[in-house]
Amino acid sequence: ILLERGRPVEERSQDVEQFWKTGLLCPDLNVQFGEGGAGAFSDGKLTTGIGDPRVRWVLKRFVDAGAPSDILYQQKPHIGTDLLRTVVQKLRKTLQNSGCVFLYEHQLMGLDLESGALSGISVQTPGGIMHMDAKQLVLAPGHSARDTFGMLLQAGLSMVPKSFAIGVRAEHLQSAISRAQFGDAAESLPAADYKLSCHLPTGRSAFSFCVCPGGSVVAAASTPGLLVTNGMSMRARDGANINGGILVGVSPADYPGNHPLSGMAYQEQWERAAFHLGGENFCAPAQLLGDFLAGVPSNAPASVRPTYRPGVTFTDLSRCLPQAVTKALREAFPLFEHRVKGFADPETVLTGVETRSSSPVRITRDETGQANCKGIFPCGEGAGYAGGIVSAAVDGIRCAEWVCAAI
Repeated sequence: ILLERGRPVEERSQDVEQFWKTGLLCPDLNVQFGEGGAGAFSDGKLTTGIGDPRVRWVLKRFVDAGAPSDILYQQKPHIGTDLLRTVVQKLRKTLQNSGCVFLYEHQLMGLDLESGALSGISVQTPGGIMHMDAKQLVLAPGHSARDTFGMLLQAGLSMVPKSFAIGVRAEHLQSAISRAQFGDAAESLPAADYKLSCHLPTGRSAFSFCVCPGGSVVAAASTPGLLVTNGMSMRARDGANINGGILVGVSPADYPGNHPLSGMAYQEQWERAAFHLGGENFCAPAQLLGDFLAGVPSNAPASVRPTYRPGVTFTDLSRCLPQAVTKALREAFPLFEHRVKGFADPETVLTGVETRSSSPVRITRDETGQANCKGIFPCGEGAGYAGGIVSAAVDGIRCAEWVCAAI
């Protein structure tokens, strides 16, 4: 039985499109919540560095569900947001044919524990609270279900804060980046991307994340009053702009206090600042890179037209970023210019704020894959054990193996 607090992917696509058009957010029906999770509204990137033999199996299952076969041999495989949504639907049908039951708009609300072990769960359904007997629970909450993490902590699950990263979406003309990467051959090659990182004298690291060639910057909020961005590309990657997260690592030492959920509180602090700075209507704060480096607000775009919907408000992004992150980004962009000519073009559009690169918390588990409450198997990116679509899928397989061993 699979419990999903959101809707099927074909329905949530309509909900998300409505949010992007109007700025009217539904807390349970958005980019973060629903079938396919946040990955259903990204690029369908399947790049991973975990080196696990299960990776090949995962990629083959995607192909079986309709993904392009080139993901089996490309160095940087991707499906594309448009194709990924149909792949998710086919995966669902395969699971249903194997006996899996999908319950949508069903949110986990409580755990029933007996002598430190799971005996049942409480679930919020469209018709009210439902209690279910359960001896095993694979807990894959995603990195944005903050209310669920609060409930789990109160129920007694052990968790610790972990590092993540904060930054902005940098938006360049795709033609400029392709020309910088491929030279005269750019016209006859696919859209170029980039992968950049640097270690700064302060001890901070800055790096590119989730680069979307020919893509767009998207509104990825899941909570009223909090604004967060992400990037998305379709399979063709044929848009005018390329965007990527340019992020700076932060650690529990940066968070307020030492509470297990202090990293989430830190995320919320800057997402709330971005919401206010953008105009409190889910328009995102934005700034030209030249102005950001000079420390002056921006008033309008130049050659690069921002793609974020429902719109952007040009301002001073340092007002919605930690001071250390602002300093690190100002040091990093000139260094990245040496790697990709034109990367520090002053007309580059920066859109804030990007905070959901990974989960800021880890639900601890032992060598059998179980939390301190037996029968509960923390899983995937939200639980702190993965960093993308493929690594999350591999961790799901690993958890399934642990469940089988425990029965």
